[in-house]
Amino acid sequence: MERTQYAGLIDESYEGQQVTLFGWVQKRRDLGKLIFIDLRDREGLVQLVFSAANSESALNLAEQMRSEYVIKVSGVVKARSAKEVNPDMKTGKVEIEVSDATILNKSKVPPFDIADGVEASEDLKLKYRYLDLRRPEMQRGLILRSKITQAVHSYFDENGFIDIETPDLTKSTPEGARDYLVPSRIYPGHFYALPQSPQLFKQLLMGAGFDRYYQLARCFRDEDLRGDRQPEFTQIDMETSFMSQHDIMDMTEGLIARVMKNTLNLDVKLPFDRITWQESMDRFGTDQPDLRFGMELKDISDIVKGSSFKVFSGAVENGGQVKGIAVPGGADHYSRKQIDAFTDYIKRFGAKGLAWAKVGADEFSGSVAKFVNDQYNEITTAMDAHEGDLLLFVADRSKVVADSLSYLRVTIAKELNMIDPKKFAFLWIIDWPLFEYDEGDQRWVPAHHPFTMPNEGDEHFLNEGENPYEAHAQSYDIILNGLELGGGSIRIHTRELQEKMLKALGFTPERANAQFGFLLTALDYGFPPHGGLAIGLDRFARLLAGSDNIREVIAFPKNSKATEPMTEAPSPVADKQLEELYLNVTKQDKE
Repeated sequence: MERTQYAGLIDESYEGQQVTLFGWVQKRRDLGKLIFIDLRDREGLVQLVFSAANSESALNLAEQMRSEYVIKVSGVVKARSAKEVNPDMKTGKVEIEVSDATILNKSKVPPFDIADGVEASEDLKLKYRYLDLRRPEMQRGLILRSKITQAVHSYFDENGFIDIETPDLTKSTPEGARDYLVPSRIYPGHFYALPQSPQLFKQLLMGAGFDRYYQLARCFRDEDLRGDRQPEFTQIDMETSFMSQHDIMDMTEGLIARVMKNTLNLDVKLPFDRITWQESMDRFGTDQPDLRFGMELKDISDIVKGSSFKVFSGAVENGGQVKGIAVPGGADHYSRKQIDAFTDYIKRFGAKGLAWAKVGADEFSGSVAKFVNDQYNEITTAMDAHEGDLLLFVADRSKVVADSLSYLRVTIAKELNMIDPKKFAFLWIIDWPLFEYDEGDQRWVPAHHPFTMPNEGDEHFLNEGENPYEAHAQSYDIILNGLELGGGSIRIHTRELQEKMLKALGFTPERANAQFGFLLTALDYGFPPHGGLAIGLDRFARLLAGSDNIREVIAFPKNSKATEPMTEAPSPVADKQLEELYLNVTKQDKE
């Protein structure tokens, strides 16, 4: 059964050699006394030639072969003639003249083609995931993911980090997303929680003296799914002691540079740009900006605050702002109907409308032209606009303006092909607010988590009588192509400050001790200054693979309903199992 080489790696260097290959039948072309078969394995395809001149028995066997049959072949590597060379295949200059063949296993007709770009429903592909994973683009994605983890291990090992596993059965601390709970058989009515992150354990490791920790950590969150979310996922997790946030950012940049080189053979420019959270919101309307194109938000509030156009001047008077984007060449590209569609969409962000103007040689045309033509020069200069551009304005509260224009900026860039899909734009967002207001829950929550250290000089905001929500944090997110790749912070390392932070979040001393007493006690025993970061491995692999969905770089993911069609998980369990756990499932009416 010894294999000479993977089928997809056979090239002209093997010419004249006898080889033995294994794989799956991709395609079969029967020309009577001559049969061609494309043999596929994880590395690609190679063409097999069966003929009576080489082996009558092998030819007879080839007549029985069909797509997805598993076969073994032996033969001699021959060069193709010039007119038969296939430049689209790595192995396109050679073929194998088969002298011996074996069918190792037959296959039913697959429910979809084992080929890139196949049109099949996601649930069908997930039901037959083992077939979906045979497709070359799926195998490339998982191989790339493996190369990322290899680079991570080698980089951290070389830099003195220690790979330490943290528990998967831990205590529930429901302050973020919902926990997955695991009932205890030994302690009826008690539950473990699957970790949303190893956050507290890696901080405790710093207190234990392991000053450089890392782990490829499995994490679990019981939340609604999106294209870039899964209920279980993997973090590239690290924590350090005695390093500043900029030291940690530098270390992370080195890691990313190693990954990019080892996976895509790309050299990335270091250091990455670093901007504050406020600058990001001002320029892009989001804390996850895509830097692969321009079209930044421009503030014209000061220009239009005295305008007769009450939509603009009224917004400024009420403490809001007027911002806009200049769409290059958009005057001819977008019709009134298309702009109205944009207007309808941004109403979901709370916007009351979308003002627009087309830039002419010396005046505007469009919905608000008559109100702003007197300020043509000031506005075009502020907007960095030119003749033929389309200006889109939103006048409202700052959050509404940011959400609306951020959406329009990215949507229009995609429609006008302004984004280079082969470009990787990394960016750090620093100096975050320590807290943010959750409109849904109507309360203040940590912008990252409750263990984040305030900026130096902002600790006093957590004192009695101060406003804690004015504080900023020593936290840092790394953004890639408009998506959060990862984030981290310097952590609180004294009990006094940690208790103040929890109090600002509404914790009573009793509740703080019930949920985080083990951490507070640990902080009494000489904790070092420390900080860390986590990068989403699934998202990183997805971005490097050029995939639209992280399910394409996870071997056995859940679908958008948090179910797994192949094994039909989650599923009911036997009554005996429930009894052992002292659980009773109450059936509810479908209503």
